[in-house]
Amino acid sequence: MRFVTVRELRSQSAKVWRHLAEEGDLVITSNGKPVAILSAVSQQNVEESLDAFRRARAVAAVEAMQQRSVAAGTHRLTQEDLRAEIVAVRKSRSR
Repeated sequence: MRFVTVRELRSQSAKVWRHLAEEGDLVITSNGKPVAILSAVSQQNVEESLDAFRRARAVAAVEAMQQRSVAAGTHRLTQEDLRAEIVAVRKSRSR
């Protein structure tokens, strides 16, 4: 995967677009850190590509929640524990 700086994107955009056509995906960096991904799409697959990206982001979010749950020890809660927590939160909100 090719990495392109924000500066390159601004100053040499035609070159970056050619690389995108060749590579399919580019990682944009700022101060040496990845900040964005450019992905080539066509009119025919733009919606499918966007849907796939959104699904991948949702999967990553769920995995992150699961990891936080394991780290906090809350992955061991029973269904009854969860119900009690929900009831407690709802009561505190209704006040």
